[in-house]
Amino acid sequence: MPKRSFETVVADHGPTVLRVCLAVLGPIEADDAWSETFLSAMTAYPDLPADANVEAWLVTIAHRKAIDVVRAAARRALPVGEVPDTAPARGADLLDLDLLTALRELTPKQRQAVAYHYLAGLPYAEVAAIVGGSADAVRRAAADGIAALRRTYPGLADHDGVADQAAEDAADRASRRRVPSGARSNTTGGRQ
Repeated sequence: MPKRSFETVVADHGPTVLRVCLAVLGPIEADDAWSETFLSAMTAYPDLPADANVEAWLVTIAHRKAIDVVRAAARRALPVGEVPDTAPARGADLLDLDLLTALRELTPKQRQAVAYHYLAGLPYAEVAAIVGGSADAVRRAAADGIAALRRTYPGLADHDGVADQAAEDAADRASRRRVPSGARSNTTGGRQ
């Protein structure tokens, strides 16, 4: 199978990478992490095997860029005095800022597990390879994160069944892309 053009890869996977960056970093740093992800990917893409899982590869790069952003923020001096008003991040009117706030309240492991599994659609084993630990630990972190979001995010409490079904549908689509048809089983544990 011939390799797709890099422009096609950006068009196909750009929104997923941006959702992951938003969930892990928040709206201010997400655009920079997204750009850095695709700049790094553009350099390495010619050497990527044609049969590689491009989405997982990009999410791994985005994860590493997010770590870089967090580390850089930890090294910067904290501002003092009054913080000036700033313009909203690009596309902020389209973002659910309440959800981003609720995601920021999760532990880093929970936030990453929720973002990579539910937003990017990666299986728990791949998420574990990205963030470290076992697939079971990632599954537990994701479950704890979703439970915390159900308690704290008003939009999820009102539409609990819709969110569950959307998450299950995303996980099912992701597993169909990665698991041979004879090896499928329902492991989501969610409501039907």
